[in-house]
Amino acid sequence: MSRRGVQAIDTTLTALACDVLSTAEPAAKISAGRAAAAAWRQGNVTAIGDSRPPARPARPERPQLRRPGDMAKRSTAGRRGRIALLHAIAHIELNAIDLAWDLIARFATPDLPTAFLDDWVGVAEDEGRHFELLAARLAQLDAAYGDLPAHDGLWQAAEDTAGDLAARLAVVPMLLEARGLDVTPATVGRLRQASDSASADLLALICEEEIAHVAAGRRWFEWLCQRRNLDPIGHWRHLVARHFKGQLKPPFNEAARARAGLTADYYANWRGG
Repeated sequence: MSRRGVQAIDTTLTALACDVLSTAEPAAKISAGRAAAAAWRQGNVTAIGDSRPPARPARPERPQLRRPGDMAKRSTAGRRGRIALLHAIAHIELNAIDLAWDLIARFATPDLPTAFLDDWVGVAEDEGRHFELLAARLAQLDAAYGDLPAHDGLWQAAEDTAGDLAARLAVVPMLLEARGLDVTPATVGRLRQASDSASADLLALICEEEIAHVAAGRRWFEWLCQRRNLDPIGHWRHLVARHFKGQLKPPFNEAARARAGLTADYYANWRGG
């Protein structure tokens, strides 16, 4: 019997995570992730397993992937600009699905708390739902994911932190997702000025839900630091300086960061490596 009293099925959590990562088409990837999350949550899957993730997740034939420097600057000007903006964010969310499942497949071990695995399965589900909402909004604008190019820089964070769970948590949820909290309110404001309340409301919803993802990253990073007898703030700064090539620049969404427990002690008066 499972930890929740339900008959287990013959698979493992890491195997399910690898299945998601190996699925290219977004709708099928999200469906696989939703089924995996339900199996875990209902107790039908209890074993962690030792399946190893692919070096890169499977991707659909479109969009065409380019270098970050070759991408046009995001804009809310006109219908085409808003489509490009939503397309770029949908691409971020697709990568976020894979980042969450890769974290599970790469780092899950039986000695981690069940609450850790519950959190990241939930994050993966959220990211899938966010992609679906963005895809639906693109469809309302007579567009679809894959219509425009996208950059291939997001997976670099996964590759750079593949050997250390603390580094993955420091860079992805505590840095990159936290940066999303910083920039989204201004984007929402521009969309409202452009009379696109549907897109503005959607991005505001996503931003609100991403606070919990940053909080999960911060919570488990601090848990790991406690186990390793490390100062969380000092170690976070060390890892960011090592794995992140840019600088941390204001403005910061201090209210949203504080709700995630990411206090100014981490980032105030520090620009990174």
